[in-house]
Amino acid sequence: MSGFDKVVNSYAEALDGLQDGMTIIAGGFGLCGIPEGCIARIREMGVRDLTIISNNCGVDDFGLGLLLEGRQITKMVSSYVGENAIFEQQFLNGELEVELTPQGTLAEKMRAGGAGIPAFYTATGYGTPVGEGKEVREFNGRNYILEEAVTGDFAIVKGWKADRYGNVIYRHTAQNFNPMAATAGRITVVEVEEIVESGELDPSTIHTPGIYVNRLIQGEFEKRIEQRTITE
Repeated sequence: MSGFDKVVNSYAEALDGLQDGMTIIAGGFGLCGIPEGCIARIREMGVRDLTIISNNCGVDDFGLGLLLEGRQITKMVSSYVGENAIFEQQFLNGELEVELTPQGTLAEKMRAGGAGIPAFYTATGYGTPVGEGKEVREFNGRNYILEEAVTGDFAIVKGWKADRYGNVIYRHTAQNFNPMAATAGRITVVEVEEIVESGELDPSTIHTPGIYVNRLIQGEFEKRIEQRTITE
């Protein structure tokens, strides 16, 4: 990797520098658009005491659930956590700290962190346990709570296609949290299905500009379906 060329040739290189106790922001929603290869590499590395900021935590045997299985996560900042029995068990046993955050608020926390905005006011969560202990201000007769932005030591992101300069396109619903996550990492690692040469992507289709991307790798993906439903 040199200059504007963001391509690396291994997940070891992509996640070089990741250490115990760091914070990782992960894109994806359920099992859609998750950075499968990065998660597998983190599991292999055995790093521990991680804080993970992600909409959810995968399932018991796939996605971020693999890191729970290895007891590598000590804190989750999440919105939806209902598909993971290991998550529930570790939380109830006191092994896992959980900061539940409304979904839109979590997305805005990532976006604000990437934009350099330290905090913002939102009406979501006011008057509920989410708002306990947070600053409250009234605007136009309505109460709002102050939410702080989030950033991570690493952001791990799944894209569809990118050029060598790190300009990324996401496909359909796999956009989800990925564009916001990509902006909020000190080191942002993006794995994609296809890497093309610079100039091959239509600039108007790019979702994440390469300025946000530090390392880019082409991976292979299982794309597991979280809940498969078929008709009789």
